[in-house]
Amino acid sequence: MATFFREIFGGVGALARGFVLLLRKPRLFLLGAVPPFITSLLFLALFVTLVLNVEDLAAWATPFSEDWDPVWRGLLRGAVAVGAVVGSVLIMVVTFTTITLALGSPIYDKITELVEKELGHAPEPYEEPLAASIARAIRQSLVIVFASLLVTVVVFAIGFIPLAGQVVGAVLAAVLGGWLLGIELVGGAFDRRAMLRLRDRQRFLRTRRLRTLGFSVPTYFLLAIPFVAVAVFPAAAAGGTILARELFDRNPELMPAPQPPAGPQTPQGPQAQGPQVPPTPGPPPPHQYPPYPQRP
Repeated sequence: MATFFREIFGGVGALARGFVLLLRKPRLFLLGAVPPFITSLLFLALFVTLVLNVEDLAAWATPFSEDWDPVWRGLLRGAVAVGAVVGSVLIMVVTFTTITLALGSPIYDKITELVEKELGHAPEPYEEPLAASIARAIRQSLVIVFASLLVTVVVFAIGFIPLAGQVVGAVLAAVLGGWLLGIELVGGAFDRRAMLRLRDRQRFLRTRRLRTLGFSVPTYFLLAIPFVAVAVFPAAAAGGTILARELFDRNPELMPAPQPPAGPQTPQGPQAQGPQVPPTPGPPPPHQYPPYPQRP
């Protein structure tokens, strides 16, 4: 039990340390708040539209319940409405991170670099061709958004279970949505170390699941609150780098082998001398006479 709470609060501490670190750099903190502010305006408008029309949406999704008893029809449509709201929040939180990271990519790269320098032993950033970097970012974002849609479908289906479905659906959305959010927020530190695949991030996160959820689930809830996300997101980007560094330090055996420096390499060992050619026979060496004795 002590380990459980230590890991959970360790994850929360990564987010708190992100706040403390960025409060020392107010200009960078304010710059990091601009992209989430823009995204928040857009998502708030979409969310308000959904809430105002959620009853009509639930009725449209359940036309077969028109002849049911009003109590059961109300429970069903209430469950559908809750599932739609919870699912939309999950999608918005995950896509919020994706869109915000895309809008503020240079700013969040700077935040990642600041955290790396503060913690020491900052690696040189991996140089990836621009076209390859953009294609990879789009591909990975689509994978995460698709995963969030699957979670939304599951949460929506669970919402049909009367009473318990709402609670179970909300918990499942928070845990799975938080996990997907954590995968996004640690990306900068992994990219700097040439670990460019989503499976690389998951392999490390799985080694400390509780710590990861202790960081990502509170962040998930905070980012779900309109305009609170504006202040939270820069700290979350810094906290994701802090969490990634803790995972690297805890699991050095999972780190990739260092790459040799770029450029032509001089071969070493016997291969450097090429194929061995037997010596060409020549005249015998001259007779060697013994040295003259030294005078006493």
